[in-house]
Amino acid sequence: MRKDIKVGCQTFTWEMLGNAWTGTADDLLSAISAGGYSGIEITDTMIGHYGADPHAFANALRDHGLTLVSFAFGSKSGFTLAGAMKDDLATAKRWIDYAAHFPGALVSIGSATVVSEGLRDDKFAIAGEFYNRAGELGKAAGVEVAVHPSSHHNTLLFDRADYDRIFALLDPSLVGWVPDTGHILRGHADMLDTMRTYQDRIRYLHLKDVDAHDRWAMLGKGVLDTTAVIDLVSTAPRFNGWLVLEEESETAGADPAAAVKANRETMRGYGA
Repeated sequence: MRKDIKVGCQTFTWEMLGNAWTGTADDLLSAISAGGYSGIEITDTMIGHYGADPHAFANALRDHGLTLVSFAFGSKSGFTLAGAMKDDLATAKRWIDYAAHFPGALVSIGSATVVSEGLRDDKFAIAGEFYNRAGELGKAAGVEVAVHPSSHHNTLLFDRADYDRIFALLDPSLVGWVPDTGHILRGHADMLDTMRTYQDRIRYLHLKDVDAHDRWAMLGKGVLDTTAVIDLVSTAPRFNGWLVLEEESETAGADPAAAVKANRETMRGYGA
């Protein structure tokens, strides 16, 4: 295992609570720092008042001993509506310009979803064009852009065939990949083969576990071969060293801060 592995935390663990979460971005920083993490991936939903002030966010990160690994966002359009392309690209530019204030930070763009009428097959070309054009915006700003497929309901990018199709449309020099182990496990017969095939596109990794019934599980409590995954991504040519833990299990729903802290302890058992 690489010695320069770094461990970050994704804020969706709190975001998934919806209206039950009444905290602020500062509360997230405090919980993630106290949980033993050195980095954070935050979303457009959770950035709060810092979304208008990257300098203040940089100061807050410094005060908590955290690095911004990536800024993640999605869209109600699912990136499959040609008529929404202009607005989606404007949103991409906004967050790319924001991430540019944080050296090394990426922008992670969520999975395309099938939200519009028409044939599912027709959505791939629209999504591919959006991701590539967002990648061009990132290149101009000096910010790497990566796609983060998910296995949630109505996703366009679920199984291996979907991954093969979208990656064939993406320019690897413009758009990277943030593999999410939990999402891949739920849609792929052989997760490690998928990751090996597209290893050159990996920028950083989302670590998440599932049980034998494809339900979210705490890290180390499901079927994920965590050591094998870390060993694989560690040899990826453009992997930046960040393992970002994201927890969506019922345990996390009951107590997000305790769950992410427990996952951080689990990672120490893997030498990270």
